Amino acid sequence: MRWYYWGILGVPVSIAGRVMGLDILTFVAAIVAIIPLAGIIGRATEDLAIHTGPRVGGLLNATFGNVTELVIATFLIIAGESEIVKLSITGSIIGNSLLVLGAALFLGGIKHREQEFNSKVAGMHSASLVLAVTGLMMPALFHQAAPRAGFGKEEAVSIGVASILMILYVSSLIFSFKTNQEVSIAHAPHGEKAEWSKKFGVLVLVGATVLVALESEVLVHSLEGATERLHLSKLWVGLILVPIVGNAAEHSSAIFLAMKNKMDTAIEIAVGSSTQIALFIAPLLIFISLIAGKPMNFFFSGFEIAAVGFSTAIVALISLDGRSNWLEGAQLLAAYLIMGISFYFL
Repeated sequence: MRWYYWGILGVPVSIAGRVMGLDILTFVAAIVAIIPLAGIIGRATEDLAIHTGPRVGGLLNATFGNVTELVIATFLIIAGESEIVKLSITGSIIGNSLLVLGAALFLGGIKHREQEFNSKVAGMHSASLVLAVTGLMMPALFHQAAPRAGFGKEEAVSIGVASILMILYVSSLIFSFKTNQEVSIAHAPHGEKAEWSKKFGVLVLVGATVLVALESEVLVHSLEGATERLHLSKLWVGLILVPIVGNAAEHSSAIFLAMKNKMDTAIEIAVGSSTQIALFIAPLLIFISLIAGKPMNFFFSGFEIAAVGFSTAIVALISLDGRSNWLEGAQLLAAYLIMGISFYFL
Protein backbone atom coordinates (compact mmCIF):
# COMPACT_ATOMS: atom_id res chain seq x y z
CA MET A 1 0.00 0.00 0.00
CA ARG A 2 1.47 3.29 -1.12
CA TRP A 3 2.05 5.74 1.71
CA TYR A 4 -0.22 8.48 0.38
CA TYR A 5 -3.23 6.15 0.30
CA TRP A 6 -3.69 6.96 3.98
CA GLY A 7 -5.00 10.29 2.76
CA ILE A 8 -8.27 8.57 1.84
CA LEU A 9 -9.15 8.95 5.52
CA GLY A 10 -9.72 12.58 4.58
CA VAL A 11 -13.00 11.55 2.89
CA PRO A 12 -15.00 10.89 6.08
CA VAL A 13 -13.24 13.77 7.86
CA SER A 14 -14.20 16.24 5.12
CA ILE A 15 -17.81 15.05 5.16
CA ALA A 16 -17.93 15.39 8.96
CA GLY A 17 -16.41 18.87 8.70
CA ARG A 18 -19.05 19.94 6.21
CA VAL A 19 -21.87 18.62 8.40
CA MET A 20 -20.46 20.57 11.37
CA GLY A 21 -19.88 23.69 9.27
CA LEU A 22 -16.10 23.73 9.86
CA ASP A 23 -14.83 25.24 6.60
CA ILE A 24 -11.09 25.01 7.32
CA LEU A 25 -11.26 21.36 8.40
CA THR A 26 -13.45 20.52 5.40
CA PHE A 27 -11.14 22.35 2.99
CA VAL A 28 -7.93 20.74 4.27
CA ALA A 29 -9.43 17.24 4.57
CA ALA A 30 -10.84 17.42 1.03
CA ILE A 31 -7.40 18.36 -0.32
CA VAL A 32 -5.78 15.52 1.63
CA ALA A 33 -8.38 13.07 0.24
CA ILE A 34 -8.15 14.14 -3.41
CA ILE A 35 -4.39 13.51 -3.65
CA PRO A 36 -4.52 9.70 -3.04
CA LEU A 37 -7.73 9.38 -5.04
CA ALA A 38 -5.95 10.93 -8.03
CA GLY A 39 -3.12 8.44 -7.46
CA ILE A 40 -5.58 5.52 -7.42
CA ILE A 41 -7.13 6.70 -10.69
CA GLY A 42 -3.65 6.79 -12.22
CA ARG A 43 -2.77 3.32 -10.95
CA ALA A 44 -6.07 1.82 -12.17
CA THR A 45 -5.54 3.41 -15.57
CA GLU A 46 -2.00 1.99 -15.79
CA ASP A 47 -3.22 -1.51 -14.92
CA LEU A 48 -6.02 -1.34 -17.48
CA ALA A 49 -3.50 -0.13 -20.08
CA ILE A 50 -1.51 -3.34 -19.53
CA HIS A 51 -4.68 -5.42 -20.03
CA THR A 52 -5.89 -3.57 -23.12
CA GLY A 53 -2.63 -2.97 -25.00
CA PRO A 54 -0.82 0.22 -26.14
CA ARG A 55 -3.56 1.75 -28.31
CA VAL A 56 -6.50 1.47 -25.91
CA GLY A 57 -4.15 1.97 -22.96
CA GLY A 58 -2.89 5.20 -24.46
CA LEU A 59 -6.45 6.38 -24.97
CA LEU A 60 -7.30 5.52 -21.35
CA ASN A 61 -4.30 7.48 -20.12
CA ALA A 62 -5.27 10.42 -22.32
CA THR A 63 -8.88 10.29 -21.09
CA PHE A 64 -8.30 9.88 -17.35
CA GLY A 65 -4.94 11.66 -17.09
CA ASN A 66 -6.52 14.92 -15.95
CA VAL A 67 -9.94 13.74 -14.78
CA THR A 68 -9.33 15.09 -11.26
CA GLU A 69 -8.70 18.64 -12.51
CA LEU A 70 -11.71 18.36 -14.82
CA VAL A 71 -14.03 17.35 -11.99
CA ILE A 72 -12.76 20.08 -9.64
CA ALA A 73 -13.07 22.70 -12.39
CA THR A 74 -16.61 21.57 -13.21
CA PHE A 75 -17.77 22.12 -9.64
CA LEU A 76 -16.01 25.50 -9.57
CA ILE A 77 -17.92 26.49 -12.72
CA ILE A 78 -21.21 25.42 -11.15
CA ALA A 79 -20.31 27.55 -8.12
CA GLY A 80 -19.72 30.54 -10.40
CA GLU A 81 -15.93 30.61 -9.88
CA SER A 82 -14.96 30.79 -13.57
CA GLU A 83 -11.97 33.06 -12.89
CA ILE A 84 -10.47 30.47 -10.54
CA VAL A 85 -11.04 27.85 -13.25
CA LYS A 86 -9.12 29.89 -15.82
CA LEU A 87 -6.32 30.44 -13.32
CA SER A 88 -6.21 26.70 -12.60
CA ILE A 89 -5.87 26.02 -16.34
CA THR A 90 -2.90 28.38 -16.51
CA GLY A 91 -1.46 26.95 -13.31
CA SER A 92 -1.77 23.37 -14.56
CA ILE A 93 -0.02 24.12 -17.85
CA ILE A 94 2.93 25.98 -16.34
CA GLY A 95 3.02 23.65 -13.32
CA ASN A 96 3.39 20.54 -15.47
CA SER A 97 5.76 22.19 -17.95
CA LEU A 98 8.04 23.89 -15.44
CA LEU A 99 7.55 22.52 -11.91
CA VAL A 100 6.99 18.82 -12.65
CA LEU A 101 9.32 18.55 -15.62
CA GLY A 102 11.90 20.71 -13.85
CA ALA A 103 11.86 18.51 -10.74
CA ALA A 104 12.07 15.38 -12.92
CA LEU A 105 15.05 16.67 -14.91
CA PHE A 106 16.77 18.01 -11.80
CA LEU A 107 16.49 14.88 -9.64
CA GLY A 108 16.97 12.54 -12.59
CA GLY A 109 20.02 14.53 -13.67
CA ILE A 110 21.58 14.39 -10.21
CA LYS A 111 21.31 10.60 -10.22
CA HIS A 112 22.22 9.92 -13.86
CA ARG A 113 24.21 13.04 -14.84
CA GLU A 114 22.89 13.16 -18.44
CA GLN A 115 19.71 11.51 -19.72
CA GLU A 116 18.27 10.94 -23.17
CA PHE A 117 14.69 11.06 -24.46
CA ASN A 118 12.77 11.08 -27.75
CA SER A 119 13.04 14.68 -28.95
CA LYS A 120 10.40 14.06 -31.66
CA VAL A 121 7.70 13.26 -29.11
CA ALA A 122 8.69 16.23 -26.92
CA GLY A 123 8.74 18.43 -30.02
CA MET A 124 5.24 17.31 -31.02
CA HIS A 125 3.90 18.31 -27.60
CA SER A 126 5.75 21.64 -27.77
CA ALA A 127 4.23 22.39 -31.18
CA SER A 128 0.75 21.59 -29.84
CA LEU A 129 1.34 23.93 -26.89
CA VAL A 130 2.40 26.72 -29.27
CA LEU A 131 -0.93 26.28 -31.08
CA ALA A 132 -2.67 26.38 -27.71
CA VAL A 133 -0.95 29.67 -26.86
CA THR A 134 -2.30 31.05 -30.14
CA GLY A 135 -5.74 29.84 -29.11
CA LEU A 136 -5.44 31.64 -25.78
CA MET A 137 -3.99 34.81 -27.30
CA MET A 138 -6.41 35.54 -30.14
CA PRO A 139 -9.60 35.77 -28.00
CA ALA A 140 -7.76 38.11 -25.63
CA LEU A 141 -6.65 40.29 -28.55
CA PHE A 142 -10.20 40.26 -29.89
CA HIS A 143 -11.47 41.41 -26.49
CA GLN A 144 -9.00 44.30 -26.50
CA ALA A 145 -9.68 45.23 -30.12
CA ALA A 146 -13.47 45.09 -29.72
CA PRO A 147 -14.21 45.84 -26.06
CA ARG A 148 -17.83 46.72 -26.88
CA ALA A 149 -18.55 43.49 -28.71
CA GLY A 150 -21.78 41.92 -27.57
CA PHE A 151 -22.12 38.77 -25.52
CA GLY A 152 -23.06 36.78 -28.64
CA LYS A 153 -19.84 37.65 -30.47
CA GLU A 154 -17.68 36.92 -27.44
CA GLU A 155 -19.33 33.53 -27.00
CA ALA A 156 -18.92 32.80 -30.72
CA VAL A 157 -15.17 33.46 -30.48
CA SER A 158 -14.81 31.35 -27.33
CA ILE A 159 -16.79 28.42 -28.74
CA GLY A 160 -15.03 28.62 -32.11
CA VAL A 161 -11.54 28.58 -30.58
CA ALA A 162 -12.49 25.82 -28.14
CA SER A 163 -13.87 23.67 -30.99
CA ILE A 164 -10.72 24.08 -33.08
CA LEU A 165 -8.42 23.19 -30.17
CA MET A 166 -10.47 20.07 -29.39
CA ILE A 167 -10.31 18.97 -33.05
CA LEU A 168 -6.54 19.47 -32.94
CA TYR A 169 -6.33 17.34 -29.79
CA VAL A 170 -8.34 14.51 -31.35
CA SER A 171 -6.09 14.75 -34.42
CA SER A 172 -3.00 14.41 -32.23
CA LEU A 173 -4.50 11.28 -30.63
CA ILE A 174 -5.16 9.75 -34.04
CA PHE A 175 -1.61 10.59 -35.10
CA SER A 176 -0.08 9.09 -31.96
CA PHE A 177 -2.15 5.92 -31.77
CA LYS A 178 -2.73 5.14 -35.44
CA THR A 179 -0.71 7.11 -37.96
CA ASN A 180 2.48 7.17 -35.89
CA GLN A 181 2.13 4.05 -33.78
CA GLU A 182 5.73 3.99 -32.60
CA VAL A 183 4.98 6.98 -30.38
CA SER A 184 2.37 5.11 -28.35
CA ILE A 185 4.23 1.81 -28.50
CA ALA A 186 7.36 3.49 -27.13
CA HIS A 187 5.43 4.35 -23.98
CA ALA A 188 3.63 1.04 -23.66
CA PRO A 189 4.61 -1.13 -20.71
CA HIS A 190 6.85 -4.00 -21.89
CA GLY A 191 6.87 -7.23 -19.93
CA GLU A 192 4.91 -5.73 -17.05
CA LYS A 193 2.10 -7.58 -15.32
CA ALA A 194 -1.02 -5.89 -14.04
CA GLU A 195 -1.47 -6.01 -10.27
CA TRP A 196 -5.26 -5.90 -10.58
CA SER A 197 -7.68 -7.84 -12.79
CA LYS A 198 -9.45 -5.93 -15.55
CA LYS A 199 -12.82 -6.08 -13.74
CA PHE A 200 -11.35 -4.92 -10.43
CA GLY A 201 -9.42 -2.14 -12.20
CA VAL A 202 -12.63 -0.84 -13.80
CA LEU A 203 -14.46 -0.91 -10.44
CA VAL A 204 -11.61 0.94 -8.72
CA LEU A 205 -11.45 3.52 -11.53
CA VAL A 206 -15.19 4.21 -11.37
CA GLY A 207 -15.25 4.27 -7.54
CA ALA A 208 -12.26 6.62 -7.26
CA THR A 209 -13.74 8.97 -9.88
CA VAL A 210 -17.04 9.12 -7.96
CA LEU A 211 -15.19 9.90 -4.72
CA VAL A 212 -13.16 12.61 -6.49
CA ALA A 213 -16.44 14.16 -7.64
CA LEU A 214 -17.77 14.05 -4.07
CA GLU A 215 -14.61 15.57 -2.58
CA SER A 216 -14.45 18.22 -5.30
CA GLU A 217 -17.97 19.35 -4.44
CA VAL A 218 -17.03 19.44 -0.74
CA LEU A 219 -13.82 21.36 -1.52
CA VAL A 220 -15.61 23.99 -3.61
CA HIS A 221 -18.38 24.35 -1.00
CA SER A 222 -15.81 25.20 1.70
CA LEU A 223 -13.62 27.36 -0.56
CA GLU A 224 -15.10 30.77 0.25
CA GLY A 225 -15.04 30.39 4.02
CA ALA A 226 -11.67 28.64 4.18
CA THR A 227 -9.82 31.17 2.00
CA GLU A 228 -11.16 34.04 4.09
CA ARG A 229 -10.20 32.44 7.41
CA LEU A 230 -6.78 31.28 6.14
CA HIS A 231 -6.17 34.64 4.42
CA LEU A 232 -5.53 32.98 1.06
CA SER A 233 -6.18 34.82 -2.19
CA LYS A 234 -8.40 33.06 -4.70
CA LEU A 235 -5.79 33.86 -7.35
CA TRP A 236 -3.19 31.81 -5.46
CA VAL A 237 -5.66 29.00 -4.84
CA GLY A 238 -6.55 28.82 -8.53
CA LEU A 239 -3.03 29.16 -9.89
CA ILE A 240 -1.03 27.09 -7.40
CA LEU A 241 -3.15 25.02 -5.00
CA VAL A 242 -5.80 23.52 -7.31
CA PRO A 243 -3.28 22.40 -10.00
CA ILE A 244 -0.92 20.87 -7.42
CA VAL A 245 -3.72 19.01 -5.63
CA GLY A 246 -5.17 17.67 -8.87
CA ASN A 247 -1.79 16.59 -10.22
CA ALA A 248 0.04 15.55 -7.04
CA ALA A 249 0.13 11.80 -7.71
CA GLU A 250 0.96 12.36 -11.38
CA HIS A 251 3.77 14.72 -10.37
CA SER A 252 5.39 12.12 -8.13
CA SER A 253 5.14 9.48 -10.88
CA ALA A 254 7.02 11.66 -13.38
CA ILE A 255 9.77 12.41 -10.86
CA PHE A 256 10.25 8.76 -9.81
CA LEU A 257 10.33 7.63 -13.45
CA ALA A 258 13.00 10.22 -14.25
CA MET A 259 15.09 8.96 -11.33
CA LYS A 260 14.76 5.46 -12.84
CA ASN A 261 16.07 6.91 -16.13
CA LYS A 262 12.71 6.41 -17.90
CA MET A 263 12.77 9.89 -19.36
CA ASP A 264 10.41 9.32 -22.30
CA THR A 265 7.58 8.31 -19.97
CA ALA A 266 8.38 11.09 -17.49
CA ILE A 267 8.26 13.72 -20.22
CA GLU A 268 5.09 12.19 -21.65
CA ILE A 269 3.43 12.57 -18.22
CA ALA A 270 4.60 16.14 -17.61
CA VAL A 271 4.46 17.78 -21.05
CA GLY A 272 1.70 15.52 -22.37
CA SER A 273 -0.49 16.54 -19.44
CA SER A 274 0.03 20.22 -20.27
CA THR A 275 -0.92 19.53 -23.89
CA GLN A 276 -4.10 17.73 -22.85
CA ILE A 277 -5.14 20.54 -20.51
CA ALA A 278 -4.51 23.23 -23.13
CA LEU A 279 -6.11 21.45 -26.09
CA PHE A 280 -8.87 19.39 -24.48
CA ILE A 281 -9.65 20.16 -20.83
CA ALA A 282 -9.78 23.96 -21.23
CA PRO A 283 -12.01 23.87 -24.35
CA LEU A 284 -14.22 21.17 -22.82
CA LEU A 285 -14.81 23.39 -19.79
CA ILE A 286 -16.18 26.08 -22.12
CA PHE A 287 -18.90 23.69 -23.25
CA ILE A 288 -19.49 22.42 -19.70
CA SER A 289 -20.02 26.01 -18.55
CA LEU A 290 -22.67 26.50 -21.25
CA ILE A 291 -24.48 23.32 -20.22
CA ALA A 292 -24.32 24.41 -16.55
CA GLY A 293 -25.80 27.78 -17.43
CA LYS A 294 -22.68 29.61 -16.18
CA PRO A 295 -20.97 30.64 -19.46
CA MET A 296 -17.19 30.98 -19.18
CA ASN A 297 -15.34 32.84 -21.91
CA PHE A 298 -11.93 32.02 -23.36
CA PHE A 299 -10.49 35.44 -22.54
CA PHE A 300 -7.31 34.96 -20.52
CA SER A 301 -5.30 37.90 -19.16
CA GLY A 302 -2.08 39.02 -20.82
CA PHE A 303 -0.19 37.90 -17.72
CA GLU A 304 -1.58 34.36 -17.99
CA ILE A 305 -0.90 34.14 -21.73
CA ALA A 306 2.67 35.36 -21.22
CA ALA A 307 3.25 32.74 -18.50
CA VAL A 308 2.01 29.90 -20.72
CA GLY A 309 3.92 31.27 -23.73
CA PHE A 310 7.23 31.59 -21.89
CA SER A 311 6.91 28.13 -20.31
CA THR A 312 6.19 26.61 -23.73
CA ALA A 313 9.20 28.35 -25.27
CA ILE A 314 11.53 27.20 -22.47
CA VAL A 315 10.37 23.57 -22.74
CA ALA A 316 10.74 23.66 -26.53
CA LEU A 317 14.32 24.93 -26.28
CA ILE A 318 15.33 22.34 -23.69
CA SER A 319 13.80 19.44 -25.65
CA LEU A 320 15.56 20.23 -28.95
CA ASP A 321 18.62 17.98 -28.47
CA GLY A 322 16.88 15.02 -26.80
CA ARG A 323 19.22 15.24 -23.81
CA SER A 324 18.76 16.64 -20.33
CA ASN A 325 20.77 17.29 -17.17
CA TRP A 326 20.19 18.65 -13.67
CA LEU A 327 21.02 22.23 -14.70
CA GLU A 328 18.18 22.30 -17.23
CA GLY A 329 15.88 21.03 -14.49
CA ALA A 330 17.06 23.83 -12.21
CA GLN A 331 16.38 26.35 -14.97
CA LEU A 332 12.80 25.14 -15.34
CA LEU A 333 12.26 25.29 -11.57
CA ALA A 334 13.70 28.81 -11.47
CA ALA A 335 11.31 29.90 -14.22
CA TYR A 336 8.36 28.48 -12.24
CA LEU A 337 9.45 30.28 -9.06
CA ILE A 338 9.83 33.56 -10.95
CA MET A 339 6.31 33.24 -12.33
CA GLY A 340 4.93 32.11 -8.97
CA ILE A 341 6.41 35.13 -7.18
CA SER A 342 5.07 37.46 -9.85
CA PHE A 343 1.55 36.03 -9.60
CA TYR A 344 1.64 36.07 -5.78
CA PHE A 345 2.07 39.83 -5.67
CA LEU A 346 -0.24 40.52 -8.62
